[in-house]
Amino acid sequence: MASRNRKVVPEAQAALNQMKLETATELGISNYDTVDKGNLTARQNGYVGGYMTKKLVEMAERQMSGK
Repeated sequence: MASRNRKVVPEAQAALNQMKLETATELGISNYDTVDKGNLTARQNGYVGGYMTKKLVEMAERQMSGK
């Protein structure tokens, strides 16, 4: 089955991957790029995605406010 989660800006993939690794490190999950995500709890994986979303929203808000 084809993925329905297509990137709107495919060029941003590398930056998003880097942000994912940085976020995981901030949350205390080391080697996130090499760890088997199936061995992490749903909570741990969810935290990474949730914090990434929070950071992206904060970045957009700052950009829209001109700061």
